[in-house]
Amino acid sequence: MDGEDIKVLREKVFDKSRWMQLPRDILIGHNVLREIPSVCKDLCFGSHALLLAGEHTMTVAGDEIVSLLADTCDVKTCIVGSNTAADIARIEREGAGADFIIGVGGGRVIDTAKIVSYNLDRQFISVPTAAAHDGIASSRASIPTPEGSVSLSAHPPIAVVADTGIIAAAPPRLLAAGCADIISNYTAILDWELAHRLRGEPLSEYAMALSKMTAEIIVKNADVISGLTEESAWIVMKALVSSGVAMSIAGSSRPASGGEHKFSHALDRIAPGKALHGEQCGVGAIITMYLHGGDWRWIRDSLKRIGAPTTPAELGIDDAIAVEAVLAARTIRPERFTILDMGLSKENAERIIRMLYEE
Repeated sequence: MDGEDIKVLREKVFDKSRWMQLPRDILIGHNVLREIPSVCKDLCFGSHALLLAGEHTMTVAGDEIVSLLADTCDVKTCIVGSNTAADIARIEREGAGADFIIGVGGGRVIDTAKIVSYNLDRQFISVPTAAAHDGIASSRASIPTPEGSVSLSAHPPIAVVADTGIIAAAPPRLLAAGCADIISNYTAILDWELAHRLRGEPLSEYAMALSKMTAEIIVKNADVISGLTEESAWIVMKALVSSGVAMSIAGSSRPASGGEHKFSHALDRIAPGKALHGEQCGVGAIITMYLHGGDWRWIRDSLKRIGAPTTPAELGIDDAIAVEAVLAARTIRPERFTILDMGLSKENAERIIRMLYEE
């Protein structure tokens, strides 16, 4: 290869650009909710805010935020009942005059805030009230459809304000689900590497390394996290934010979503409402780690240490439903190639589900 060939090759490699949007301010700690006025002042948003919350999270944190901003902002509140397309359209109409948006709550509220923020071209602040999911700081949002959940591009938050006192007071199950969602990053990146090798899918080594690091944070601190203290909330929130940043760097959810997430989305179709998203992803990670030839028992034991489910029975579903979800996973986002798209037979799927109960 001569100098001219090298020049052409470099031009092909470096002819792409990507616009990465990342949170500017991240506050995680005790009583940081009180810093909301300072965050808004620092970011120079304007004086009209739309605050989105669920009925419960409005009481937990939304009302206090309205009070904290009373002297500086006109805050319009809106209860998020669901994040269907119709509900999102309604909220967009109500927030048309807002300078910025505040999302207060769990995954449904935060995802709604992301989409409304994106559609109205307004920045938003993410105020999680539980550590149950890794969408707190990501640029992806899920909305339900008759065919299952759909992942959409959206705005990542310009700021994250996570009060560990509020998060630690949430039901322990939610924290465990968030940990399971992060632990499943291990298999998500294995699927990404597989798609790169077999399908030539581009990957980001930086995003992969960050995603893996977040999973390691959870596993290394599993015993501390099981204590359900503010320290636990701080550790988990740090990992959840890092996982969201990894997705923003990659420009997709690939660093945190592989076959284990397709398994979870299949369960959402077949047996909706039986378990939390992160819980389903955790069990999916055990299954996909086994198929990758990795240490699936280590994944299972890590989940057990934080109190997350490791079997279909603990998810509240029959083994036959889990087998059906494993086989149906290939129909979920077929453009996203994973280990579950390799032609698994029903007999092998049944054997893997039985294996989950082994000591």
